Amino acid sequence: MRTCFNVDLTGMNTFRMKVSSRCLVEWSSVDELRDAIADPSLPRPLFPIGGGSNLLFTKDFPGTVLHCSMKGIRRIGPDRVHVDAGVVWDDFCAWCADNNLWGPENLSYIPGEVGASAVQNIGAYGKEVCELIESVECVDIRDASLITIPASECDYSYRDSRFKHDWKWRYVVTGVIYRVSSEPVPVLDYGHVREAVLERYGTDAPSELTPEMVRETVTSIRKGKLPEVDELGSAGSFFRNPCVSPEAFSIVREIADKDSLGPVPHFELEDGTVKIPAAWLIDKCGWKGMSRGGAAVYIKQPLVIVNWTGSAIPEDVMSLAEGIRASVKERFGVDLNREVEYV
Repeated sequence: MRTCFNVDLTGMNTFRMKVSSRCLVEWSSVDELRDAIADPSLPRPLFPIGGGSNLLFTKDFPGTVLHCSMKGIRRIGPDRVHVDAGVVWDDFCAWCADNNLWGPENLSYIPGEVGASAVQNIGAYGKEVCELIESVECVDIRDASLITIPASECDYSYRDSRFKHDWKWRYVVTGVIYRVSSEPVPVLDYGHVREAVLERYGTDAPSELTPEMVRETVTSIRKGKLPEVDELGSAGSFFRNPCVSPEAFSIVREIADKDSLGPVPHFELEDGTVKIPAAWLIDKCGWKGMSRGGAAVYIKQPLVIVNWTGSAIPEDVMSLAEGIRASVKERFGVDLNREVEYV
């Protein structure tokens, strides 16, 4: 276990915010984590992070940041895999593809670590990680006890879980058990995935595809429209795609018709609501490429806010995000909710 004080967190958050933490603990076993939690000398609060890819530090952190350095992946059955929380998410996707296991291929190239995937319920191109999770292994910050939580108790929904609400600041994820498949189960009917697979490989027949083929296609699509976080700081998608009532969607469509904005892209969900791409709403409000201070809306994907100058401060990002939210609400009557967590 490595314990450091007054640590620069610039390299531990993908926004590259120049903030620090009063203490950082890098734990390499569950026992080390439990010892750290039980140590009364460590500054409180205790805050677990993964790759720092879905959060914005708004100021220096006054407590202790906990980071997992466990990086094991092991198969525990024909279609079950145990993955330590510190494994880079895309490394797990690559491991599955290398072993011809289906499941996370549509979620390839999403930044962050495995522990955070279970908290955020990451998703892309028609898949959500909750569809793969069997259970989540945690340590309870209250008493350092061990607990395994079935996915059915996590209340997973679109980019959400209990870990972000009533379990926030309570559990540290140490590992996740995923269900995968050795049988072909490609999911292609979202966005341009099927079209891209056909163009790349000349077939979309499940029996002729491999997880690696779908993974490579998805990775190529993401690289074409999202910035490399190592080159341009960001937290990926800043806002969730709003799910609105049919009545609210009708209003958006009427506005689009009146202002000649073209057809409104949308997806009708099983619960009767309609999902509208937040990127479309933001773009139609004229935000693509706009900046405030050192932060800007990414020119290729308006759903992403970037540390454009490399020297943006948290207030730049928050001001830009609030301006976007206000303008979308004013023009379309739609509320945008943050996917990124403010700390």
